[in-house]
Amino acid sequence: MPTEILMPALSPTMEEGTLAKWLVKEGDEVASGDILAEIETDKATMEFEAVDEGVIGKILIEAGTDGVKVNTPIAVLLAEGESASDIGTPEPAAQKPAADESAKPAPAGADAQAAAAPPAPKTDGQRIFASPLARRIAADKGLDLAQITGSGPHGRIVKADVESATAAPKAAAAAAPAPASAAAPAKAAMASGPTAEQVARMYEGRDYEEVALDGMRKTVAARLTEAKQTIPHFYLRRDVTLDALMAFRADLNKQLEPRGVKLSVNDFIIKASAMALQAVPGCNAVWAGDRMLRLKPSDVAVAVAVEGGLFTPVLKDAHLKSLSALSAEMKDLAGRARNKKLAPHEYVGGAMAISNLGMFGIENFDAVINPPHGSILAVGAGLKKPVVGADGTVTVATVMSMTLSVDHRVIDGALGAEFLKEVVAYLENPVTMLA
Repeated sequence: MPTEILMPALSPTMEEGTLAKWLVKEGDEVASGDILAEIETDKATMEFEAVDEGVIGKILIEAGTDGVKVNTPIAVLLAEGESASDIGTPEPAAQKPAADESAKPAPAGADAQAAAAPPAPKTDGQRIFASPLARRIAADKGLDLAQITGSGPHGRIVKADVESATAAPKAAAAAAPAPASAAAPAKAAMASGPTAEQVARMYEGRDYEEVALDGMRKTVAARLTEAKQTIPHFYLRRDVTLDALMAFRADLNKQLEPRGVKLSVNDFIIKASAMALQAVPGCNAVWAGDRMLRLKPSDVAVAVAVEGGLFTPVLKDAHLKSLSALSAEMKDLAGRARNKKLAPHEYVGGAMAISNLGMFGIENFDAVINPPHGSILAVGAGLKKPVVGADGTVTVATVMSMTLSVDHRVIDGALGAEFLKEVVAYLENPVTMLA
């Protein structure tokens, strides 16, 4: 019998994706390993290969459709001897997110709005297919969905249909819900913040542009909201004097110039953090729900800003690599991250992360932990400041502020302080990183 081709999970965090482009069409013969489509995950655009051979009998999800859940049928593959007539009636596309509906997602609060939408109505025993957002808007405007013609796939009623419709009286039974049931959606909306319509009403008459959320921005929003709500953060702050490091770096770069190597301050911070994880192994740990995982190698993630979000590529075994090797690897990972060409295994894992905003002139900040990491080190700019020397005299030195955000479930205060002390010691005595 025909085989359904399912939306794959192309990364560990992927729950849904965008079917960006089909590279085959109905009737094409495919073999195992052939590229079928390009799929946008929450982090990158990746190619999807065929597992079996056969003929593409039917494409169920059109190119450009986003919000396609993992394991949703996207096409049907016919084996030898099978024909299109062997394909049963697929699940109506109305059950899947429609491209026109998701092309303009609502601002924050849309999830709560959809969750509070009334159930899909039925007419003469037949279900009226409408998106949760369309049902919610219809309920707010007093529209009868049975009187609206849907423009979505298979006649599905979408947001644009109900926004352009004129309110009409609904059946008395539907117009007079019990007070308790009317209060429940309102309470749910208040608990999760204002809905999209409530926010839009605040800005009526103001000129604004509605910005669609891509997969990366949705993932960043979801994961960091989860992080701040579920991770008990605490913060440790230290200043580090960089004069010895800057002189050491200048000398090394001069010697490495014939090899085309130029070390950055961030390369030293990565190396210092990796070695500090070895010196304080209790901090080389992540939270795993009902237990902790304590890593043996130092795998350090580094935040890289990209258009629309960020990646955290991981430098594995960073404590074993030379500064020049770390520098080259970091440049490669950062470049491919900005082009969204990283493979999932290159940005998954690590015990801690580093976020450096010093190049933007930020003196200090508190970073949000990226679960399941146990900590994240926020690095500010190195600035000339007056400092009191060991002999009591005031001198000028280059000082950099660092803040360690710590997951208290994994790392206690004294342990985190010991780790930060080791990082500072390596940076103020950089030659020890070569020992």
